[in-house]
Amino acid sequence: MTQVWNRVALAPGLYFVATPLGNARDITLRALDILASADVLAAEDTRRLKQLMDMHGVPLAGRHITAYHDHNGPKARPGLIAALRNGKSVAYTSDAGTPLVADPGFALGRDAIAEGADVFAGPGPAAMIAALTVSGLPSDRFTFAGFPPPAAVARTKFFETLTAAQGTLIFYESPKRVVATLQSAAAVFGGSQPAVLARELTKKFEEVRRGTLCALIESCTENAPRGEIVLLIAPLGNDVAPDDIDAALRTALKTSKLKEAASDVAEAFGLSRRDLYQRGLELQRDIDD
Repeated sequence: MTQVWNRVALAPGLYFVATPLGNARDITLRALDILASADVLAAEDTRRLKQLMDMHGVPLAGRHITAYHDHNGPKARPGLIAALRNGKSVAYTSDAGTPLVADPGFALGRDAIAEGADVFAGPGPAAMIAALTVSGLPSDRFTFAGFPPPAAVARTKFFETLTAAQGTLIFYESPKRVVATLQSAAAVFGGSQPAVLARELTKKFEEVRRGTLCALIESCTENAPRGEIVLLIAPLGNDVAPDDIDAALRTALKTSKLKEAASDVAEAFGLSRRDLYQRGLELQRDIDD
């Protein structure tokens, strides 16, 4: 039986509520509490929020859901700020995932803070974190860069600004542009750069493709991906000196077999395991000679 959520007292303020990427059961209990209890509801897509609330037995209880998205933000924002000014609790959701992560909401949060209102996070799903989790790429440091520009020249310049970035690079992209984006990335970072394409995360047709940028170009050309896409590119390692890599390999080889040593060093530096394995073979030959 579907549970009906009762309203509880919420402190006045703006609540950014994360909603499921696809699987409705990924909603948090606190998110449902907030949606059931907020004085004012706002959403990037009012129909999606209404469907989600209906699915989990959260009643509207006479409340209206205000549409707030990229196209009507300047018009809708003053009403939401006025509600905060009057001591109301306002809950906002984007289409899916965490609001403000490549979603509307930044200006609303900024203006709420300027107004002196409290801003709260109802944390939960985020596509970039879900993709990083399943990617197998280094996760200790990463750069989320949102959507690359649609125009080819601007996209190339955009990638060039990231050549000095540290850690795994994460992007969102549409199926229509993903091949062109992969081609631009390969032109800037090199076609042999390891990368991962994750799509439709948590949904029925969830898929993760791993390989080099060139391999992903071939894969997406032959079998065009559909749905929501997250593209991840392994750390570029441009600031890693070859001597440092060799030193790390030599150290690892003292206590581990070649395959394990290559894997550990590759993960530490964000480099290709295959390349590190070949380099390890060369170092072993030098030691034997």
